Amino acid sequence: MAKALFIIDVQNDFIEGGALGVTGGTAVAEGISRLLATHPDTYEFVIASRDWHDPENDNGGHFATTEAPDFVTTWPVHCVAGTYGAEYHDELTTRAIDHHVRKGQGQPAYSIYEGTTEEGGTVHELLDANGVTEVDIAGLATDYCVRASALDALEHGRRVRIITDLVAGVSPDASRAAIAELAHAGADLVTSDLVDR
Repeated sequence: MAKALFIIDVQNDFIEGGALGVTGGTAVAEGISRLLATHPDTYEFVIASRDWHDPENDNGGHFATTEAPDFVTTWPVHCVAGTYGAEYHDELTTRAIDHHVRKGQGQPAYSIYEGTTEEGGTVHELLDANGVTEVDIAGLATDYCVRASALDALEHGRRVRIITDLVAGVSPDASRAAIAELAHAGADLVTSDLVDR
């Protein structure tokens, strides 16, 4: 049995000042880096996702191009493949990441499970191949991609913990609701100082 850390979308466009900046995003990036430095042996695998949207189209209606975004299913242009906005934030220590996952790529995608690894496989296949039964989740945004990734991990039979001080959301109310939903669905809630327990 192995444990993995999911780092969800800690990208420049989701950090303060980005196209879809989340309040607290920089602190999340810094906190994840601290976690990896102070708990180097907690996780057998560190898996990080990034939105990686196509530059020449609306990505299956994900980008609002003709009307104002509704910030529910349509969004301003963000995390376009190969741009600064799509890169990991500088405060995130990337040398500890074992697997990089790109999601979007022409269609709406919120969960890390909707992405592909650099080798072209799925996250589900990666976890199964390496005997990963437990997943801790940190990153952005609580009420969207963190929520979707956690629900998918639970659906695929993993034990899931949300590191509550290492997530930040678009809306405080929606983020609280997402955490409550995840707890009800079976996820455990933990703070970063207790990940070894």
